[in-house]
Amino acid sequence: MGTTRTASTVWKGSLIEGAGEVTLASSGVGSYPVSWPARAGQPDGVTSPEEFIAAAHASCYCMALSHGLSEAGTAPESLETKAEVTFEPGTGITGIALTVRGSVPGLSAEDFAAAAEEARRNCPVSQALGGVPITLASARLG
Repeated sequence: MGTTRTASTVWKGSLIEGAGEVTLASSGVGSYPVSWPARAGQPDGVTSPEEFIAAAHASCYCMALSHGLSEAGTAPESLETKAEVTFEPGTGITGIALTVRGSVPGLSAEDFAAAAEEARRNCPVSQALGGVPITLASARLG
């Protein structure tokens, strides 16, 4: 049985002068302002669709990598993933750069890199964003 999560946005005004508010309805954790200037330029305390995509990708990727490592018998002590989503006005999302650092006792740097790449391919958000180039940099700590 699958799950469904819900978010909604209310937008007022034109693209350039208007603004909206995104509500994370399923979790109820909050509502966040969104605007074109924040999307196409500096955030100035306002979010964008790309920031939400980055958050979704970073969290999903950590889950996928943790699962893969655990299934292989080398559960991680910790993983830290940063996702950078690049948006070009007039073009769209042009790339996603994932950077992962992990502490995984008993695992070589080479095996960590291989597991990290496998997770990049198998992460459900990576798969959903398959039309966008996704790069990966990984580093095993300790």
